[in-house]
Amino acid sequence: MTSSSPIRSFRFEEDAWLVAPRLIGAMLSLDGVGGRIVEVEAYDRSDPASHTFRGPTRRNAAMFGPPGRAYVYRSYGIHWCFNIVCREEGHGAGVLIRALEPLYGIERMRSRRRVDAERLLCAGPGRICEALGIDFGHTGMPVATAPFELHPPEGPVDVLAGPRIGISRAVDVPWRFGLAGSPFLSRRFP
Repeated sequence: MTSSSPIRSFRFEEDAWLVAPRLIGAMLSLDGVGGRIVEVEAYDRSDPASHTFRGPTRRNAAMFGPPGRAYVYRSYGIHWCFNIVCREEGHGAGVLIRALEPLYGIERMRSRRRVDAERLLCAGPGRICEALGIDFGHTGMPVATAPFELHPPEGPVDVLAGPRIGISRAVDVPWRFGLAGSPFLSRRFP
């Protein structure tokens, strides 16, 4: 990680679509394994593609919790996916972390993922969780304190925006954000 202090005053209390592009270029790690965030997607309770659209359930309870906390869920019963809760407690919004540029603990990532190609270690939300060792046990944990570390980008970043991917509702909403020119995106922007 960089020598800057962790994001402790980052404003997760804002709309997810405002928080999401600010996370591009930030450094994220769990127990020293991680890298630069290069792709995210925003979701809000008013959004039919969001897990929170129909209100609180046992599965999505963390998304209605305090902002700046982890919401981890299984996608299609197979892969863990990691979100950071946004807005005020009770609202139901978050940012899905879709891709990282691997920078720290790469050998641990490789052993967890059984993949050598760095580009494929964290290119997708399920791959990130497997590479970093994120699972349901991390749900509700603050992302700005151990075992997580989250540091702001070191300087300005060129952020792309476009429609989200892998969803069947609200597919035209341009709440997918990525680092321009990054070879570590889960999928190229149109």
